[in-house]
Amino acid sequence: MLLNVPIDIVSPEDLPNVVSRLLPRKKKTNASKTGLDIVLLSLWDLLRARRNSEYREYVFNAALVVPISKSLVSGVKFLTGKTVYRYMPFKFVISLLTLLEKQDLSLYLFGGTSKVLRKTEKNIRSTFPILNVVGRCEGTIRKEEEPAVIEAIRKASPALLLVGEGRRRKELWIHKHSTLLNQGFRLWCSGLFDVFAEKKRRPSDAVFEKGLENIAYCLRNPLKIFRIFSYIRYNILLLFYKFIKK
Repeated sequence: MLLNVPIDIVSPEDLPNVVSRLLPRKKKTNASKTGLDIVLLSLWDLLRARRNSEYREYVFNAALVVPISKSLVSGVKFLTGKTVYRYMPFKFVISLLTLLEKQDLSLYLFGGTSKVLRKTEKNIRSTFPILNVVGRCEGTIRKEEEPAVIEAIRKASPALLLVGEGRRRKELWIHKHSTLLNQGFRLWCSGLFDVFAEKKRRPSDAVFEKGLENIAYCLRNPLKIFRIFSYIRYNILLLFYKFIKK
């Protein structure tokens, strides 16, 4: 628990075993009726979980909460002395797709524009030829079309539902419709389809390891510079929990 928000400690070596244990089976499943949500947790998501009850419930009910911000790693170390493992979102998804392909499992793509989605599917199929892509739907559908899409996802019953940009409530779209979807993994990742479609570049490994990926995000969107105040607040909370609340 970091500032009363859960984070899973999963090393890259243990990830295949963890995913395999969680994966729903065709005949016997350990999945809940609401499926298995995977949350890629950033610093801003952690702070959001502290103030937004709906998002907090989404995080607490997740099967896996994977940290993606270096600040979370250092925060856990500062408060507990424990070592958590941070993942780059794109590389985490690649690892997940690799594991699904090895078990001859399926994928459903939901989000992005029609052009981006077609390119995403094409690139995934070429990289993971054995992985079964059982369906796709662009994220810009009308509200009245949504029930049919949800039913299509449920019937396709993918091992992983990958959701990208386009839905108004983003990851909370998964949370809202959780009981209507299938029992496989569900993961939302901002900008993921654009990276798969080669429309955007992901941060380099060197930049990510140094925790400097937010500089690139600020260059794309200068308003993100105001996140510095959230970062300051986070560090004040760490000090409070370390020296006062304890």
